[in-house]
Amino acid sequence: MSSSSVRIRYQTIEFGKMDIHIRSLRDRQEYSDPIGTAFDLGIYSSSWSLFGVIWASGELLAHLMSEYEIKGLRILEVGCGIGLASLVLNHRSADITATDYHPEAETFLMENAKLNKDESIPFLRANWSEEQDALGKFDLIIGSDLLYEMGHAKALSNFINRHANPGCKVILIDPGRSHHSKFSKRMIELGYSFSKSSPQSVQHLTQPMRHAVNFHILRYTLT
Repeated sequence: MSSSSVRIRYQTIEFGKMDIHIRSLRDRQEYSDPIGTAFDLGIYSSSWSLFGVIWASGELLAHLMSEYEIKGLRILEVGCGIGLASLVLNHRSADITATDYHPEAETFLMENAKLNKDESIPFLRANWSEEQDALGKFDLIIGSDLLYEMGHAKALSNFINRHANPGCKVILIDPGRSHHSKFSKRMIELGYSFSKSSPQSVQHLTQPMRHAVNFHILRYTLT
């Protein structure tokens, strides 16, 4: 996708003393699918832009990752979208791999890694329902706002479990979607412990957080 086909914006988000520079879509009205690549994957004009903007849940996850102990961990971000958390971890020299289903996610992620003068982030365009891929296993799996469709609870839990090392920790930010309870039940059935908490502070976020009381940090550990 050429830069001229959509309008973009640049911004810098501060994580303590760390600055992360982001090239994203200007807004959710942008759309470019000239040869129907996204359409063929089931991504239509109404949802095409969602990968390419910063959301409050993604920013909250990135702030958690800015202070998370990363030594010795192989980390996977699922449904990374613009990949803010992955960019933060990459800037900290973490062993981070990112996945998303959108055909343009990798391009933006690679360009943003360059923008921050960091190494490229390993990326795989992943379909949660496909049981074979080259990702391997991880010690920490993260994601934000992933449970927005009914079928996602089963597909995502199975995907995570296929890529979890023994003792793997999973951290998801959920903005109050109705499917997270079903997902948590499924994760417990797969052998994970579960806890839920609310963000301690949202004042530092640059993105508006509607109904902040509904946001939850979901944590799972493979026992």
